Order: sequence, then C-alpha cells, then structure tokens
Amino acid sequence: MRKAKPKKRITLPDPKFNDVLVTRFVNDLMIDGKKSIAYGIFYDALTIVENRMKNDEVAPLDVWKKALENVTPAVEVKSRRVGGATFQVPMEIRPERKVSISIKNLILFARKRSGKSMADKLAAEIQAAYNEEGGAYKKKEETHRMAEANRAFAHFRF
Repeated sequence: MRKAKPKKRITLPDPKFNDVLVTRFVNDLMIDGKKSIAYGIFYDALTIVENRMKNDEVAPLDVWKKALENVTPAVEVKSRRVGGATFQVPMEIRPERKVSISIKNLILFARKRSGKSMADKLAAEIQAAYNEEGGAYKKKEETHRMAEANRAFAHFRF
C-alpha cells in the first residue's frame, strides 16, 4: 500500500440513550444526510416495540441489542480461485464487520417489509429478530449453513 491507512473517526453517542452503537445504526438508517429524520424513525420504532411488549419486563433498547446480537453472523464465505476452480471458503468475520453486517441486514429487511411507516417496519423487524425469526435472522442462518457446507475448503484460507 502506498498511503497510510486513514484514522478511524470516532462516532459520538446518541442524545437519548448515550450509546455509540445507536449512532452507528442511525447513520446506516439515514438517507440523503437526513440524520434527524433517521433518529426520529429509530426512536419511534423503539417506542412501538415498547408498546407491543408491555407484558415483558425488558427495556426497548435491550430488545434492540438482543435483536442485533441474534442477527450477527460469526462466519461468512468468500470466493477464492484455486487453479481455475472457484471455492467458497468459510472465514471468521472481524468484530467491526460483524456489527456492520448485522446493522445493514436489519435495516435492509426492515425496508423490504410491508407496513405503513419505516418506524413500523423497523419495529416489526426488531421484534422478529428478537424472537429469532424474520428476514435478517434467516439471512444469518443461511450464511452459517453455507459456511458449514463448505467447511471442507477451510484450508484454502488466505
């Protein structure tokens, strides 16, 4: 590499929960630089989750964190060419990448859901992920299945 790696920018914690992970989530949720709208969607989604899960004694932020944890993959497959053949090689995922994959999957499958508002769709996806179901959780399971099926090629790691 010719240039030095750029310094990691520090993300400031969000105003309501004082959590950096929430800020990362909101930054990925944001479209066209409209951060205040993204914060509004996220906080509304947590309010909806809180209303739906009144009988459980769990804070909505903890529900969201557990949902993120449930959709976080441990391994992924990467394509690797060896002598003309392409193999799907299972690889461990770096911690920062794990978090970003889980956030992106949760948002992606929330956007694909049917519902009135984005807050409503996000709340539904968070609840589904918390209960170990829904699109984002299925994606994680599928990734793990692919890695398990291609475990024989693990020695091609690079």
